Amino acid sequence: MTKQQLVDTLAASSERNKKEIGDVVDSLLGEVTKALASGERVDLRGFGSFVPKETKARQGRNPKTGESIQIAAKKTVAFKAAKDLGQTLAGDAVAKVGAAE
Repeated sequence: MTKQQLVDTLAASSERNKKEIGDVVDSLLGEVTKALASGERVDLRGFGSFVPKETKARQGRNPKTGESIQIAAKKTVAFKAAKDLGQTLAGDAVAKVGAAE
């Protein structure tokens, strides 16, 4: 699902227009981004957690040439699904497997 598809779906299921929903989605994503950039964890109950992580600089290899290269340290984000989301996905997987048989 793309951001635009999310906006369309939310607008269809509410009394708000796409512009208002788009602004809310943009605001939500902006706030999540700011929190992660400042090193805060973002918990969305029933959905999951976004946790900022830092990877250390390390040695790597260019797979094409085999040459040793230095890989710089960087900041990334890890996502851990909430138990409810995991159970929902597992239930859907079981339902799909059962339907295929």
